[in-house]
Amino acid sequence: MFKRVFLIVADSLGCGTAPRSKEFGDEGANTIAHIAKSQGGIHIPTLESLGYGNITDILGVKRLDNPKGYYGKLDEASNGKDTMTGHWEMMGILTETPFKTFTDTGFPKELIDELERRTGHGVIGNCAASGTEILKDLGEEHIKTGKMIVYTSADSVLQIACHEKYFGLEELYRCCEIAREICMKPEWMVGRIIARPFLGEDKDSFKRTTNRHDYALSPTGKTVLNELQENGFDVISIGKIKDIFNNSGITEAYKNLSNHNGMEHAFEMAKKDFTGLVFSNLVDFDALYGHRRDPKGYHDAIVEFDQDVKELMGMLKDDDLLMITADHGNDPTWTGTDHTREYVPVLVYSKSLKGGNLGTKTTFADLGATIAENFGVKNPGVIGKSFLNELK
Repeated sequence: MFKRVFLIVADSLGCGTAPRSKEFGDEGANTIAHIAKSQGGIHIPTLESLGYGNITDILGVKRLDNPKGYYGKLDEASNGKDTMTGHWEMMGILTETPFKTFTDTGFPKELIDELERRTGHGVIGNCAASGTEILKDLGEEHIKTGKMIVYTSADSVLQIACHEKYFGLEELYRCCEIAREICMKPEWMVGRIIARPFLGEDKDSFKRTTNRHDYALSPTGKTVLNELQENGFDVISIGKIKDIFNNSGITEAYKNLSNHNGMEHAFEMAKKDFTGLVFSNLVDFDALYGHRRDPKGYHDAIVEFDQDVKELMGMLKDDDLLMITADHGNDPTWTGTDHTREYVPVLVYSKSLKGGNLGTKTTFADLGATIAENFGVKNPGVIGKSFLNELK
């Protein structure tokens, strides 16, 4: 048994067209390959040493005969390409009905009317937008009128941005709780309601604060995280994992200020004595670069991540296991601003393992099943097959 497992999700770092990509309009997408090609190549020696170049053709990354890690790719069994669907599947949940998105149309008038009536506040915005840009466009109007800025994205989310000083943080949270109740209706059921507080006095100084709060749906069934927690193992969340699972099965949680800060949390965990899982999401890849179609920024973030992975690997012990994957794609060279349905990579490393080819798995849930078998707990999901016996 590995005493500690570190599962790191490089949010949206897909690795190529999967069998169902065409259904989602994403045939031909390849997040990592297209980022590398757009920048004339990419230098990521740590990930290369684990076998990343063996998964898909990446300009500047070599295929290795004897990599340090196990490598492969995972296909998604669920019907979707969003954050919650991907993460829930990793821990054993199959989502057959995708969460609602309102990217193209904004939210229905009936939903907005009910939100205004029940909160006592008007609404402005009601469109898909960048969270920073909409503050520049509507922040001053919000302060003058007291109306809530409501917007969405390519994800299944309803976000409410309000000024901490002029609107009030607790009032924002209250309104988000009401929005969560409203959006439990099947026709309006988005995955997350997100409170987006900000400060500043004008469009040039508005800045989101760290008091973001997510109101997520609870997982639709028991997960591997629940089994670990109930059997006395540590389940440590880094980044938005806690929000994605609505705190279900989590024993300890840390927020991220950035990808690097998320890795710094992992470094701190590597110094501690615990038995269980560190489950980390690094969202900057997706939020800052994928949705904003910024291949240069995405490229630089991967290079930084590669250096951080090297540092973490140096801190791991013989009975530690590192897993690196993604939850979907978000090809910054693709059309639109949506996620892309792709294979995701799986890279597995331990100082006690030789490395090798894991091939192509049919579900993200194989990750959770492997973690469950390692710790001797039940995999409560209807999908997922452990590949622990392939790690030698």
